[in-house]
Amino acid sequence: MSAKPVSLYDTTLRDGTQGEGFQLSGLDKLRIARRLDAFGVDYIEGGWPGSNPKDVEFFREAKNLKLKHAKLAAFGSTRRADTAVEEDPQVRMLLEAETPVVTIFGKSWEMQVTEVLRTTVEENRAMIRDTVAHLVKHGREVVYDAEHFFDGYKDSPEHALATLEAAAEGGASCLVLCDTNGGALPSEVMQICMAVKARIPGTPFGIHTHNDCELGVANAIVAVKAGASQIQGTINGYGERTGNCNLTSVIPILQLKMGIEVVPQLDMLRELSYFVDDVSNNPHFARAPFVGRTAFAHKGGMHVNAVKKLARSYEHIEPASVGNEQNILVSELSGQDNILAKAEQLGLPLAKGSDEAKAVLKRVKELENDGYSFEAAAGTLELLIRRELGNHQKPFDLNEYHTSFRKYSDSHPPVCEATVKLAVDGTPELTVAEGRGVVNALDLALRKALLPFYPEIAGVSLVDYKVRIIDGHDATAAKTRVLIVSSDGENTWGTVGVSENIIEASWLALVDGIDLFLQRRKAAT
Repeated sequence: MSAKPVSLYDTTLRDGTQGEGFQLSGLDKLRIARRLDAFGVDYIEGGWPGSNPKDVEFFREAKNLKLKHAKLAAFGSTRRADTAVEEDPQVRMLLEAETPVVTIFGKSWEMQVTEVLRTTVEENRAMIRDTVAHLVKHGREVVYDAEHFFDGYKDSPEHALATLEAAAEGGASCLVLCDTNGGALPSEVMQICMAVKARIPGTPFGIHTHNDCELGVANAIVAVKAGASQIQGTINGYGERTGNCNLTSVIPILQLKMGIEVVPQLDMLRELSYFVDDVSNNPHFARAPFVGRTAFAHKGGMHVNAVKKLARSYEHIEPASVGNEQNILVSELSGQDNILAKAEQLGLPLAKGSDEAKAVLKRVKELENDGYSFEAAAGTLELLIRRELGNHQKPFDLNEYHTSFRKYSDSHPPVCEATVKLAVDGTPELTVAEGRGVVNALDLALRKALLPFYPEIAGVSLVDYKVRIIDGHDATAAKTRVLIVSSDGENTWGTVGVSENIIEASWLALVDGIDLFLQRRKAAT
């Protein structure tokens, strides 16, 4: 076991991959393992050796991993019933993985022993004891996961405790109590953990919770209060069904709220969270506690006013302590302080009580009423502020644009075409482009027209395009909001357009994206 009061056991690479939509290649698992080690996790569970080709690849390559802190664990089960442990092929694969730690699970619930395994409670305890002892004899640190422990304890406390005693007798370094179905309440977890500690005081115990009742984190924290010295969980709470205990919530609670130091650089937490999302190709959960984009977001004018005077009035921790940042949102709920805070973030000189500040706030409220949303479109907001301050120079004058979509009766693929006619400083330009869709064609035609005048826009690309119908009851005549995210390779910015016509809404967002890039370039030079 780790010398720390509470050790972190990460099972993202094994239990996490049982979650829907969370898939990792062997290379992905190696990359995440290195990042977990650098972050300061104590144990990394790599998977079940031999269960699938990815895990075979992972454990083969993991032998070359030079982990600086974490111990790598292979996961498996106890020996089969009525089979000598030396002859069990699954146990042999656990040893062949050559990891310093082996984690095995066994049955704690008497019903599972008799109805699923179809064996006796005595044989079940022997399976646990024999497997742990065999692995210990071969020099492995053994973590014992007591599957369905809380359900088993509620059915038969004596049986469940006896299975733990069998693991302890075999030499397990930690007895992990698993809320496999995720149905236990914090009060039950507290009571049962205290019973385990009283019955088996000589062996440390840990906790492995699932989030089926939205209590995975709460149950883990309660277990620590009751004496647990290991928490098992996953980054971002990935896992089967509704997920596992979320380590990105547990870790800051332990360190910032309970004074239990578990990692050396807590301010790297958000970066780790995003890394795992990115590697697994999953979207970031904006409302995630501590690490989410909105975890420290403030929207209401009164809240923003208070936060600017005293941040902890509406922030329970300093955002930077977990690698996050304060986010002031601008919307129809905004007061002047929202506008001033956003202007300050953008480096624009907007004075409190000034005519410009009042004008910006008035315009924001008008546009939000028309269907605009500036929360994810700070680029359009920046342009609005720049215009009011008089430091915006219009990059071009639009004369007209035209789009078309032609569908042929034969096998000829459809054609999307756009024409743009504009002028830059009085110099006219007319371009035509074809695209994979009407908006793509319009984007290509606009860029083609502007490139002779602004060659730097060649480095700007669209990285996201979202459409939302604002008033669905108006059916096909409803207003459409288009949000576009652009990037120059280093920075990203969001722009928004609203219209009853999706092409017009897209055009407005496209133009704002390029316009903002050019304004920033001009300001920088």
